[in-house]
Amino acid sequence: MKFEVVATDGQARRGRIRFARGDVATPAFMPVGTYGSVKGLTVGELETTGSQIILGNAFHLMLRPGMDIIRAHGGLHEFMHWQRPILTDSGGFQVWSLKSLRRLDRDGVSFRSPVNGDRVRLTPEGSIEIQHALDADISMVFDECTDYPVSEAEAAESMRLSLDWAARSRRAFLRLQQGAGEAALFGIVQGGMYPELRRESLAGLMNIGFEGYAVGGLSVGEPEAERLQVMDALKDALPADRPRYLMGVGTPRDLVLAVAAGMDMFDCVIPTRHARNGQLFTSRGTLNIRNAKYRDDVGPVDPECPCDLCQHYSLAYLRHLHDCKEILGARLATLHNLTFYHRLMAQMASAIAAGRFSEFAAGYLASAVHSRVAMS
Repeated sequence: MKFEVVATDGQARRGRIRFARGDVATPAFMPVGTYGSVKGLTVGELETTGSQIILGNAFHLMLRPGMDIIRAHGGLHEFMHWQRPILTDSGGFQVWSLKSLRRLDRDGVSFRSPVNGDRVRLTPEGSIEIQHALDADISMVFDECTDYPVSEAEAAESMRLSLDWAARSRRAFLRLQQGAGEAALFGIVQGGMYPELRRESLAGLMNIGFEGYAVGGLSVGEPEAERLQVMDALKDALPADRPRYLMGVGTPRDLVLAVAAGMDMFDCVIPTRHARNGQLFTSRGTLNIRNAKYRDDVGPVDPECPCDLCQHYSLAYLRHLHDCKEILGARLATLHNLTFYHRLMAQMASAIAAGRFSEFAAGYLASAVHSRVAMS
């Protein structure tokens, strides 16, 4: 993996990540393909949205279908027929979400499978071995996602455990790569909502050395102001020559704020999950197709959007599909929302290149139609 920053405007960065499987322009949004599929879409359809890289989840793929089946296909790319880059999540967040089903110790985590109840053991080395079997272009260290809210002492203990696991993940990664692989491993900054702990975590990760650095433990219920405080504490300390990945974020507003803080890469289920629930992001704001006013609206969802939904179908048709629970409705809405997200990334990249990102961000955030999640 090679990374270069090609333009900056304030903290905002436009860059390029080069992989053997293709380049990724940043800022970049990664659709979530948890089970080796972005729900409802073929890889051909996914490419039409502008997707350059997707996320797969080691935890879920370990449970179903299991590594033996994926190894038999030669890796996740061949298994799902996606030939562009893939980033795999280590499973740390999913293990954290199990809460009462898990038992944590210094070596790793034991838990009952949410699929069949079997006892499962996951360690930093095991997570890296799974991601290696998936043939991920970017793997993530196995970490413990810190609870929210949590005391500073608890956040410190969790962060330092994650640092120990990061070092073990790195050793396992280098052993498996044997110096010849083209894959990358990203460290994950933890530390809760405490800036000093975040900086300590980052310093420890930089001492280990990674191809990129992610900010984890956000989007866990914290207010926007606290999330921004964490990013502000890190923006001058994160290495300028490495990709910066803000995990699990977020809404279009969140993405604009994060790019302004110097972040490069993002993933979130919001565009796909909202689409399946009838919520669509548009240049005129966020709309809910269940609203009765769309029952006889013959216009497009967004006249500015090039996606298949907006070019060929009306709001009334989409409303009809949603009412009838037709699968096509969820598919078209997913195509649209991902297209919207990728176009937003491209708009931000263009604004950075033109030296007008601050103007773009201020206008976008001040616009009533894009404020938080305005539903109509």
